[in-house]
Amino acid sequence: MISTKYFTPEEAEKTLPLVKQIVKDIINTAREMRLLADEIGSNVEENPVIQKMADNINEFMRELEEIGCLYKDWNFTIGLVDFPAIIAGREVFLCWRSDEENILYYHDTDKGFSERKLLPDR
Repeated sequence: MISTKYFTPEEAEKTLPLVKQIVKDIINTAREMRLLADEIGSNVEENPVIQKMADNINEFMRELEEIGCLYKDWNFTIGLVDFPAIIAGREVFLCWRSDEENILYYHDTDKGFSERKLLPDR
């Protein structure tokens, strides 16, 4: 059984330099993959370069999981990351997007980006 690491907002902020770099790698690799796939056309699944890029993205996502956070942008375009946390005695996700400097928002675990709220004391 894997135990969940809970972040305080300050702990999550300390991971941001590394998280930002990993997310940048994910977004850039996905963009390169899409461009190559557009050039290739059919038989994309059989292309070893595309497969290597997909493996790299999976490895980047594993790195985020090792830190304790979750990558949530399945279009691989905006870089959305959730950090498990406890706020006011409830399990929530601190929510960060790659175009944001800091972690300023959170949302309930059964909600998503569209329902995030400003962190208390921010």
